[in-house]
Amino acid sequence: MKRKAGAAEYYRKRSQTGEIWHRIKKNKGAVAGLIILALLFLLMIVSFFMPFSMVTEGNIRDRFTSPNLQFPFGADNMGRNQLLRVIYGTRYSLAIGFGSVFVALLVGMSAGAVAGYYGGKVDNILLRASDVLASIPGMLLGMVIVTVLGNSLINLIIAVGVQCIPIFLRMTRASILTIKDNEYIEAAKAMGLSNTRILFTQALPNGLSPVIVTVTASLGTVIILAASLSYLGFGVPVPHPEWGSLISTSREYIRTQPYLVTFPGLFIMITVLSFNLVGDGLRDALDPKLKR
Repeated sequence: MKRKAGAAEYYRKRSQTGEIWHRIKKNKGAVAGLIILALLFLLMIVSFFMPFSMVTEGNIRDRFTSPNLQFPFGADNMGRNQLLRVIYGTRYSLAIGFGSVFVALLVGMSAGAVAGYYGGKVDNILLRASDVLASIPGMLLGMVIVTVLGNSLINLIIAVGVQCIPIFLRMTRASILTIKDNEYIEAAKAMGLSNTRILFTQALPNGLSPVIVTVTASLGTVIILAASLSYLGFGVPVPHPEWGSLISTSREYIRTQPYLVTFPGLFIMITVLSFNLVGDGLRDALDPKLKR
């Protein structure tokens, strides 16, 4: 009996954040995803200590060198070390992923919270605007935005982030609709708090769980979309070695030197997979039906 009481006391003392972390640690897929992401962030930090000339200047004598000890990922058509270029490109792909999701989250979550809380005409206007934005193909919208604003990292982040706004808007709106009539919202109104304060201090913080899961799921999607735009020439301008542009510049050698596109493609795949694994683990950890 004492052992059961001790276990119960242990679980009661664990905070909500601690409980979520405990449940994530029990998910092997989520742990694997976190380890991969930690390694990617380590590579990104390493890239900040690499001079730009290291990844842009090559030696023509090393042109098309196959993978070996000196060039683990081989050398490209200008004799540049493909491993160093892939590592350097980590900063661009992760920056695009987190930057685009931040833009979409900032705009979409704010608009979705307002639409769900106030309803009526405000809700209809925001939903119709979201429908119009969602009806435009993502790649086409991204190419138009980059063409208008110009090729740069910031513009690519904006182009990719705009496409994710409807996702966060609808997810936040649905979350707010489920909690706007709860007792603590009514109590806040009875205390005389303004609607804006209730929305951003009571309703929105308590409806973030599905939004957080959507963030992790969207990170992989935006990285693929950004790589696709870079592949088509609408991404980070050359000679910056973003993963999509690395594949684009090496595509004409895919038959004779397939390693030039294989390794950047593997990094894109592993990064997206890790974000999806973490997203699945976080979804299970935040699911009240799975709590015991």
